[in-house]
Amino acid sequence: MPHADSAQTLSTEKAAFHKVLSTQFSYHPRLEVQDLYKLVFQAALGSEHAILDNAVTYTWLTNEIKKITDRSLEPIVEPISPDSRIARINLRPYIAADGDLDALLDAFVLTANEHHGTAEQLERYWHYAVDMAIAGHLLLSPAELRCFFDQMRIKNFPAVHHSANYKRAYHPAYRVISLEFLADKQQRSR
Repeated sequence: MPHADSAQTLSTEKAAFHKVLSTQFSYHPRLEVQDLYKLVFQAALGSEHAILDNAVTYTWLTNEIKKITDRSLEPIVEPISPDSRIARINLRPYIAADGDLDALLDAFVLTANEHHGTAEQLERYWHYAVDMAIAGHLLLSPAELRCFFDQMRIKNFPAVHHSANYKRAYHPAYRVISLEFLADKQQRSR
């Protein structure tokens, strides 16, 4: 019986991640293989590395905000993990809505330092993406996805930057956080 429960859980997770990917491709139709990998990486592992200096991180965030010029129609929150706990917080609408920068920074730092995903999650999520490509639901080649992922596996799954085309098309400005950390911070500040 536990086997049936775990199969059901994986099936539910797969369906939820398919929804995440479909949403991302609707927001970002120019998404390329490395952008998909970045999304899957963040969904599984959260932020790219631990944060040792909050002051430097705050300066980085405020400098990025100063450079934001356009006001796109992107949502504030883009859940990227199947359980919707890990999300990209888009800075443009967050700032436009007078979002609390200290709360966002704290959630970002906590996520970077305390969220511990696994390479197994990363591989599982990637396989879900390949399955979608095989079914024709992604505008990316399954062979290209497999090749890229094999290269990332050889390199021990490094963090990557968005593709030049993605940067030009979407000007990404977000922070990856665990939503529970942002909610906790906002509750404490009330």
